[in-house]
Amino acid sequence: MRTPSEIDALFHTTYARNQIILERGKGCRLWDTSGKEYLDFFAGIATASLGHDHPAICETLAKQSAQLMHVSNLYYSLPQAELAAWFTKHSCADRAFFCNSGAEANEAAIKLTRKYSHAKHGSAIPIILTAQQSFHGRTLATLTATGQTKYQKGFEPLVAGFEHVPFNDIAALEETVQKLTQAGKSERVFAAILLEPLQGEGGVTPGQRDYFLAARQLCDKHGALLIFDEIQCGMGRSGKLWGYEKLGVEPDIFTSAKGLAGGFPIGAMVAKESVSVFQHGEHGSTFGGNPLACAVACTVAGIIGASSFLEQVEKKGTELQNGLTKLLTKFPNHLQGTRGWGLIQGLVLKEDSELTTSILSARALEHGLLLIGAGPKVVRLVPPLIISSAEIQEGLEILERILAQ
Repeated sequence: MRTPSEIDALFHTTYARNQIILERGKGCRLWDTSGKEYLDFFAGIATASLGHDHPAICETLAKQSAQLMHVSNLYYSLPQAELAAWFTKHSCADRAFFCNSGAEANEAAIKLTRKYSHAKHGSAIPIILTAQQSFHGRTLATLTATGQTKYQKGFEPLVAGFEHVPFNDIAALEETVQKLTQAGKSERVFAAILLEPLQGEGGVTPGQRDYFLAARQLCDKHGALLIFDEIQCGMGRSGKLWGYEKLGVEPDIFTSAKGLAGGFPIGAMVAKESVSVFQHGEHGSTFGGNPLACAVACTVAGIIGASSFLEQVEKKGTELQNGLTKLLTKFPNHLQGTRGWGLIQGLVLKEDSELTTSILSARALEHGLLLIGAGPKVVRLVPPLIISSAEIQEGLEILERILAQ
């Protein structure tokens, strides 16, 4: 059996990996090759929505893979049709495009926006507004849409057609839209606003309803599109099926991935009929919407949509947030606050504390708890949605022991 250092030598330094080799999982637990057990508050970056080795997912994978895995989008397949029908029934969307990842879903949304804008405004350059501290993916267009320069450095020239505005700042948003729409600016047109209902990578920062309502009104006024990136906060993680339901503001387009198939690769860009302007051959994906991925996503959707499941997510999210709040009172020198929705919670570290997310995550790993940061001073807690109250308490106790040290 290879050691972590031997395996590390086989890989390039694209990822900063922890020196453990995870071998198997069950529910909210993982084990490495040495047999050490870990409690998973990471879920593959909010992706293993139903935990590990879920029997329904395993059954679907076995059954569908033995029946039909891939045929391309030149033919219909029942799992894809069923998943599309599920989206139209359980969201504000009327049409669905399937791909393989969140970045691809956001790319599809960007392309659809540009096509719509050109159809509406001719040759004027469509401008999409996105938020500072946002994260939308690693392709060149989604990297440009991302409002964090640390991800963009070294990959210039970036893609034209994006401007960044402060998150949750209505005045700044209105001012930027006004500049784009004033007379004499015909070479550029206000095409869309792209936002995460809750910024995950940017610090677990929930959107404010008034801000999103203002964005909706600005888009309606100027004929622009409102796009929500639901890749991390969607599929029940917020305690609602979609993050936009927490805000009470509907988008024209939204994207989904991560927890959509509980860890199996899939992405989706869904849109209202009024903005669905793609024609044959204008966009596509070889593997997107294959029968295997769609069958797994249908299974996950059926479980998350079952009676009381989302109520339990909201309940467990409150338990987690309450536990984190108690830690604030015990360790005021290190902790500043908590924020989040449902089972995407952020523990904010004090700026003047020597404790960072990387230090805390490393110590948690030693204690058998998997965590992930959302910047240097916010610990992101995104356990599987099936986590129990006892496991939440166990994770909180590990955090308390670490902080006490």
